[in-house]
Amino acid sequence: MCVLEQEEYKREGIEWEWVDFGMDLQACIDLIEKPMGILSILEEESMFPKASDKTFLDKLNTNHLGKSPNFQKPKPPKPGQSEAHFALVHYAGTVPYNITGWLEKNKDPLNDCVVDQFKHSSNNLLVEIFADHPGLGADDSTASKGAGGKGGGGRKKGSGFQTVSGLYREQLNKLMTTLKSTHPHFIRCIIPNELKKPGFIDSHLVMHQLTCNGVLEGIRICRKGFPNRMGYPDFKQRYTILAPTAVPKGFVDAKQVAAKVTEAIQLEPENFRLGHTKACI
Repeated sequence: MCVLEQEEYKREGIEWEWVDFGMDLQACIDLIEKPMGILSILEEESMFPKASDKTFLDKLNTNHLGKSPNFQKPKPPKPGQSEAHFALVHYAGTVPYNITGWLEKNKDPLNDCVVDQFKHSSNNLLVEIFADHPGLGADDSTASKGAGGKGGGGRKKGSGFQTVSGLYREQLNKLMTTLKSTHPHFIRCIIPNELKKPGFIDSHLVMHQLTCNGVLEGIRICRKGFPNRMGYPDFKQRYTILAPTAVPKGFVDAKQVAAKVTEAIQLEPENFRLGHTKACI
């Protein structure tokens, strides 16, 4: 949203000081996704039978602690909170993580043969849940029969073991491909409190959510920018009435009409810009 907002000003050719609204987040993304990043190390450790949460944490510290400013030691836990093992510095704040059980949780326990049975179940809900899961697939089933029951010679190498993080990454890539090919609209849901209590607002919790999901950044740019944009023909039709004597009869250049109207009503120059095709206020 913030990128599109500022690109609109650029296209209109108005004077605008580009706002860096947290591009340092890219360093955090690289820390998570790049080779030998957190997800990469998690995938690698999940493959080793003797790996443990401690070996996973040791490898994370060896590769990133003191080398990446976005990877830090966590602060001591507050009373009632569980101990954190590392912390990631996002542009909106520092988030601590406890990695207990990560390796076990990351191993997908569902065998393709089991999923295939679920997909052919008489329980409609179970079929719906696993509708998008490939299971064995037609090619794999055929190859398995042709191999005389020796483990399915047609299956691709490594297809019998997929981690949860690998599956999420694949789903995320598909989601990003879809988002880039559409014009999505987002609805942000804010949790008022964690007690499920009606009529009670935890202001700190609400502000934390607004900060982390970028709403405050969007508001900052909108306040600094010009959120109301209108094409000159519409502006002329709607606002000429504010200064009818400033616009000569028969005057048809809508952009010049906008300039004369804003001048006549003495609108502060810092509060509006006249772009190539729109008036931005």
